[in-house]
Amino acid sequence: MSDAVKPDLKAMYRTMVKDAFPDTLTITLGDTVLTYARRTWEIGGEVKGLRYGENPDQPAALYALKDGRLQLGGRDWRGPGGIVSALTEAQMRQSGKHPGKTNLTDVDNGVNILQYLTERPAAVILKHNNPCGAAWSREGLADALNKAFRCDRIAAFGGAVVVNRPLDLATAEIIASSYFEVVAAPAFEPGAFEKISTRKNLRVFELPALAHLERLAGEPFLDIKCLADGGLVLQQSFVNSIRTVDDFLPAEATRDGVTVVARRPSAHEMDDLLFAWAVEAGVTSNSVIFARDGATVAIGTGEQDRVGCVELAVFKAYTKYADLLAFERLHCSLYELKQKARTDAEAAAQLAAIEAETKAAHGGLTGSVVVSDGFFPFRDGVDACMAEGVTAIAQPGGSIRDDEVIRAVNEASPQVAMVFTGQRSFKH
Repeated sequence: MSDAVKPDLKAMYRTMVKDAFPDTLTITLGDTVLTYARRTWEIGGEVKGLRYGENPDQPAALYALKDGRLQLGGRDWRGPGGIVSALTEAQMRQSGKHPGKTNLTDVDNGVNILQYLTERPAAVILKHNNPCGAAWSREGLADALNKAFRCDRIAAFGGAVVVNRPLDLATAEIIASSYFEVVAAPAFEPGAFEKISTRKNLRVFELPALAHLERLAGEPFLDIKCLADGGLVLQQSFVNSIRTVDDFLPAEATRDGVTVVARRPSAHEMDDLLFAWAVEAGVTSNSVIFARDGATVAIGTGEQDRVGCVELAVFKAYTKYADLLAFERLHCSLYELKQKARTDAEAAAQLAAIEAETKAAHGGLTGSVVVSDGFFPFRDGVDACMAEGVTAIAQPGGSIRDDEVIRAVNEASPQVAMVFTGQRSFKH
């Protein structure tokens, strides 16, 4: 191919795709009419819609519910007055390259998670519509974001940061020291916006409703899934029923007249399980989350089998833990250190020391708790968790082998705790 006809591959990411979607969208459900308005923004003197869809060659449009409120099953569903879909020019403090579909859906999934974490300052970092790190902290927002970032420094690169408290200067400094594409906060304290706005391509959203997400937590919305044949599946959105530690159910099961009961988690374990189950609402199934001290330690997503998901999370934990050690001590990534170690004896020794330390610490998983979005169909997944030093597990329960799974945690020394959620948290 000659240079004259060679495509500019980078240009497709800089180009806005024109869409032909209408200004209004109407959905009629029985006697209820829901009217949506297409969202556009005036940016740089030009009216713009979404930059593009999931990929640069997919036109896309954003619609916000403008009129109508759905009532089904004896309860009110969410009505007009959205958060991400209602984004205005004024709330778009810095448009950067202006948002595309993936930027907004990442922020939206941050809202989906943070609606259950309103009690404390909380931060979630998202990439490809999954959290790569999340934390809440009584020590403040900067501590929460730092812990979220440490879960997976690698995946956080180019991600979206969503927080539920006004962004302060200390938190802004953490953001400014790394590469993110989107930041969403309910407000900005003096100096915070100025600190992060030096990155001109960063999209910065000021969404006041992020400070009041508790209003959403018990109210479902109309969740519409589109099939490849053009069909639609309508469902009530997932609503987390585990809102306090008292909502967990004892893990017990009876088979052949014999009842087995698991140890109840300690107060600290319960707190971490409550946190992790809230984060679980935003993770693609099959999934498991390892958490400790109010922060995710490892997140396994999108696997077809439960034990495979655990194994993936464990592998990621070891990799990210070793990478963090390399970055903090040697100012390089784990991959850069491995490359250097091929020809440098000192680097090889440093790599060996880091790998040994990572193995001894079980990738930082020792002392963590685990939540699973679906029940464990066999004890293999539970055994894989406990092999890394997990102390407590929460899972939906309901497997025909619940007794086998409970026996597994009871056989552990020290005994591992388990509770049931009584609900599944699949997200497809």
